[in-house]
Amino acid sequence: MRAELPKPGTVYLVGAGPGDPGLITLRGAELLSRAEVVVHDRLVHPRLLSMAPGSAELIDVGKKPGVPFDQAEINALLVSQARLGRCVVRLKGGDPFVLGRGGEEAQALKSAGISFEVVPGITSALAAPAFAGVPVTHRGVSTGFTVLTGRSGEYNTGELDWDAAAKLGGTIVLLMAVANREVIAERLLAAGRDPLTPVIAVEWGTWAAQRSVRTTLGGLAAAELCAPATIVIGDVAALDLSWIERRPLYGWSIAVTRDVAQAGELSNRLAGAGAEPILVPLLSIEPSSEMLRQLRDAAESLGSYDWVVFTSANSVESFLAHVRDARAFSGARIAAVGSATAAALKRHNLVADLVPQSYSAKDLASALVSDGRGEGTSRLLFPRSARARENLGNALRQAGWTVDEVEAYRTEPIVPDASGLSELARATAITFCSPSAVASYVELLRTGMLASPGSALAGYARGDRSEEPRRQILACIGPTTADAAAEEGLVIDVVARSHTVDGLVDALVERATLAPNGTFRAERQ
Repeated sequence: MRAELPKPGTVYLVGAGPGDPGLITLRGAELLSRAEVVVHDRLVHPRLLSMAPGSAELIDVGKKPGVPFDQAEINALLVSQARLGRCVVRLKGGDPFVLGRGGEEAQALKSAGISFEVVPGITSALAAPAFAGVPVTHRGVSTGFTVLTGRSGEYNTGELDWDAAAKLGGTIVLLMAVANREVIAERLLAAGRDPLTPVIAVEWGTWAAQRSVRTTLGGLAAAELCAPATIVIGDVAALDLSWIERRPLYGWSIAVTRDVAQAGELSNRLAGAGAEPILVPLLSIEPSSEMLRQLRDAAESLGSYDWVVFTSANSVESFLAHVRDARAFSGARIAAVGSATAAALKRHNLVADLVPQSYSAKDLASALVSDGRGEGTSRLLFPRSARARENLGNALRQAGWTVDEVEAYRTEPIVPDASGLSELARATAITFCSPSAVASYVELLRTGMLASPGSALAGYARGDRSEEPRRQILACIGPTTADAAAEEGLVIDVVARSHTVDGLVDALVERATLAPNGTFRAERQ
């Protein structure tokens, strides 16, 4: 009997926007979240790729300088993947139909009888100037703009009529024009444009590495520029309504080492402060069958405890997954180590009875002991990480409490791939939200995988902890994590006063504000 062929899938030509992951459309993000295959360009932001399911196949078809990826091969790839019955997202920088060859791909899909949908994106022709504070039109200055490519021959259109472009007036926006800027400037000047016409070139527009170079049409050829850059020519280029450069962490690339499922909040807060979040998870949260059994047993005996103590949002989520009804807590009171843990409880409609003013296990133990209820008689259930320190349990036992500890989750170290290690090494700052992340990082140093001048301790792999040629800032969410780092010989630069994601970002902002041009100022990548 002949096997039935799968029904062809649909290809979605999705505009990824110019770089900043926040600029993708809602439709584009929704399609990414259920993609089975993502065929993406070289300059698509890694955080956009992380929106795809972990099971999705990621295929890089980026056209690298000097190593072009044949467009016919890309077309054939899209057709073949769709014919396997897969949901294919073709993720293209900017807008698929603005100098992005999306039209050619749509033609190929149509000819092959493949269903497709086009999801427009924000083009860098508009986004890069906007992020640099330059409107492409402005009342009394320019009533229109023209978008041109600096590589017209690549699109089989022959030589552009630069005389006509110059005579149109208004604003000219050039894409892919860095290499040919001298010739383009000569043509526009020869066509009558004033050599003093203002020009702004925005490199890496909307990325954390964004840089603006201001010059004139006469000085464009000599300006030091690097691709990718969007070049704006016209009187509007003299306007300076810059805003992104004024964000406190502008220019910083900051590594987020949390588990992938938990990295979103910190990444978003860092991006909001102007930084480029780099997701390099150094650990994952993995339950075991034995843990699940213990959690179920503990959940069934909740009513026998006077207190249930949570020291992380992870422990809240892991434990409450086994509590079918909040009434199971009966007379047990609930303590949380800090506001983030209390917020996790609140999401389950549980309010913590006790949250210490200072968010640490030591302060939580002191607060419980000073509560004064049931000294020597209180029974306490403590769902915790398998790798948690024993400070809290030991302190309460010494005070006469009965403490039952149950492992709620286990963190397993992750060794990043070569790309992740490179990203970690180039980061301006590295954030740690748990001792487990510190331990994973230290192991990378100890094994020499990060033993470079950019590492926190260049001599760590050799066993030499005396030399500290430091470039990167190391930041911890709280004293427990900082203490773990100190025990390993790391020098921590930033410890959040409020031991939350917001507190960590605020502490980094404070550091940047105090020394914006100092040793630890971000280096442009």
